[in-house]
Amino acid sequence: NEDGITDLADLALVSQAMGKPVENPRTDVNRDGVVDGEDFALVAAHLGEETAAAPSHVAVPAGLTLETVEWALNVLHAENTGSAAFHRGIARLEQFLAVLVPDETLLLANYPNPFNPETWIPYQLAKPAEVSVSIYSADGKLVRRLAFGYQPAGVYRIRSRAAYWDGKNAVGESVASGVYFYTFSAGDFTATRKMLVVK
Repeated sequence: NEDGITDLADLALVSQAMGKPVENPRTDVNRDGVVDGEDFALVAAHLGEETAAAPSHVAVPAGLTLETVEWALNVLHAENTGSAAFHRGIARLEQFLAVLVPDETLLLANYPNPFNPETWIPYQLAKPAEVSVSIYSADGKLVRRLAFGYQPAGVYRIRSRAAYWDGKNAVGESVASGVYFYTFSAGDFTATRKMLVVK
């Protein structure tokens, strides 16, 4: 938007122009004649910058929220062509996720729920911790344990970052329809939620 800094206004301009005929040439960032995910990725790669050079530290642009970063990451993952622009844009947004540290550690509801055959289990960490998710059948038997190792503080809510369960037990067999429980452990934090497999 020619204000001298790459910010949310620029991301919004490109987002609104994606898939439409090029009316504003500034939204066609890579000048290839179409406004698409490549342009969005290029803007995301330089969010918060006043020049083309990357800043020495990650400064979160004013108004950038966790929800906005997650939305932008979802767009980039959906449009990803594997190009360097996408790689840089995703990396930049993931830097912002790391900076936008939540105040508390939480286990969130899996999605989709009910599900078949796979689900994602989102969470957030207020401080770094060893993370694992244990899945139990309704009668309390351990079905599968997913270990994610040491994770830095941050938000793990979008598909590329959330805990993933493929709906299989420890020996690789698909589980039966029914109610299951998942217990999330992160350091001294533990929480349990319910999920439903429907086939």
